[in-house]
Amino acid sequence: MSAFPTHLPVPHVTPLRGGPVLRWGILAPGNIANDFVNAIHTHTDQRAVAVAGRSAERAGAFAARHGIQRSYGDHLALVADPEVDIVYVASPHSEHKRLALMAIAAGKHVLVEKPIAVTAAEAREIRDAAAAACVFAMEGMWTRYLPQTDVMLQLRDDGVMGDLRLVVADFGTRGSTDPKGRIYNPELAGGALLDLGIYPVWFSQFWLGKPASITALASLTTTGVDEQTAIILRYQSGAQAILSTNLLAFTPARASISGTAARIEVNPWFAVPAGFELVKPGKGDVRLQFINDTPLQFRDGLAWQAAAVAQHIADGLLDSPLHPLNFAIEVMETMDEVRKQIGTL
Repeated sequence: MSAFPTHLPVPHVTPLRGGPVLRWGILAPGNIANDFVNAIHTHTDQRAVAVAGRSAERAGAFAARHGIQRSYGDHLALVADPEVDIVYVASPHSEHKRLALMAIAAGKHVLVEKPIAVTAAEAREIRDAAAAACVFAMEGMWTRYLPQTDVMLQLRDDGVMGDLRLVVADFGTRGSTDPKGRIYNPELAGGALLDLGIYPVWFSQFWLGKPASITALASLTTTGVDEQTAIILRYQSGAQAILSTNLLAFTPARASISGTAARIEVNPWFAVPAGFELVKPGKGDVRLQFINDTPLQFRDGLAWQAAAVAQHIADGLLDSPLHPLNFAIEVMETMDEVRKQIGTL
């Protein structure tokens, strides 16, 4: 166990500019794709060069809005485009596997929005196909690439926290209740857990590893997806995680990691660029504060992930050293078990 520090370490992140550049093809011109392209065009040297959707008109409008050279009303046309180095899959969850496998079969690298697939079995298919094709594949768990995550990881590895005993995380918000929309439609793999709850589940497993036992309960919408889910995870070490997600209320979206020597309290919203406090409990807590002093806010943070993916590929890697596919699959295995318990799988 290390002594409580007098200052926080400096974050180690891939520089946003000046590194290798990829030509990105965007599959599905929706809200997250819009924010991704805004982030990379504003804050990095990465460039989107093509976009495709089911509607040529919608893809064309997206291309015009972002200054993208080519648009297609057919997904196959984009993955066949020789000017595309990597495909960003930003479709509804139900299409992640199909589109990822399509891109991989065409020899393209892929970054698939989280969750990488609807089930762990689908995620394994993507992993195995990418390995066979010798292309890079990664789940878009962009929170892993944020500066705050690196600083917190350094504190853990330096022994500042002591033994980790408890992780608490929540993520809830309100959105469209349209039964045919992406969030409430089971055919599109909707529900709170797959859309938002993956962040708390990932966060707990990032810090504590794969759980030894899982207990979950939920309330479901009339369409059959979860609108509110609570999860308790127990680990071989005896550590626990208490997680929640919902579509009914704007929750604080806070997270904390408590160790025997210190704890970390992450500011809302913990999944996006945010600050945190390192706390040494006692009479008159000692606190060190990390502040996100960059201009990147909310989904601007996608830029760090994109720059890092370009560097991984330039380094000849086929898997992320920070968020490996096998780890993404372990998270999906936990999600599978939660969904079995609450009746949505």
